[in-house]
Amino acid sequence: MARWLDGSIPSPNIWRHTETYELENRCVDPEGLIESAMRDIADWSGRDLLDVGCGTGFHLPRWAADARTVYGVEPHQDLARLAARRTARLRNITVLWGTAQRLPLGPATVDIMHARWAYFFGKGCEPGLRELTRVMRRGGTAFVMDNDASRSTFGAWFSRAHPTLDPDAVARFWSMQGWQRRPLEVWWRFATRADLESVVRIELPPEVAEPALAQHRGTEVDYAVNLWWRRY
Repeated sequence: MARWLDGSIPSPNIWRHTETYELENRCVDPEGLIESAMRDIADWSGRDLLDVGCGTGFHLPRWAADARTVYGVEPHQDLARLAARRTARLRNITVLWGTAQRLPLGPATVDIMHARWAYFFGKGCEPGLRELTRVMRRGGTAFVMDNDASRSTFGAWFSRAHPTLDPDAVARFWSMQGWQRRPLEVWWRFATRADLESVVRIELPPEVAEPALAQHRGTEVDYAVNLWWRRY
């Protein structure tokens, strides 16, 4: 039996290097700027929230502290099981095996949707966005977080790893779909150089990762992201 559902796009970082990706989650955005920006746009307190591509469930307890109900949807079966075990004691969290294109939820189920590095770069996401329209309640807000390859140290590395990616085309796609952008500047902050190097090597191919590490000093990396959001 396949360990992931048809239609999902393999995520080589978390699917192949789950423990290192967990480290990355702990070390990105230590100031909590992403969540602060989300809350400024739409607070999830007392509301029903969906986390698409929840992985091992790293963010689910954070949402559950304020939300009424939290649904985590993950296409990789092993990761979904990890997320379910991680959150088993939190009664307002349900983890479901599913994809963005076929969310295992009924119509008008959620008020807030969060997807962090799960919808990739616009074009090709249309089936998932149509499905999102089905499950969102009127007045709800969806958030999609993605890399901005046009700025920051990590953005420059990412651009070299994906030279065909056009940040302007990505921005046009989301804008034409009715989404708005809030650009954010966050950081990777690691306890050790070894931790930084391990994360860089799961995020970038060797021909980009090794020169980047050779030229970059310290345990911090400035990291530009775009918070895309839309009201329904």
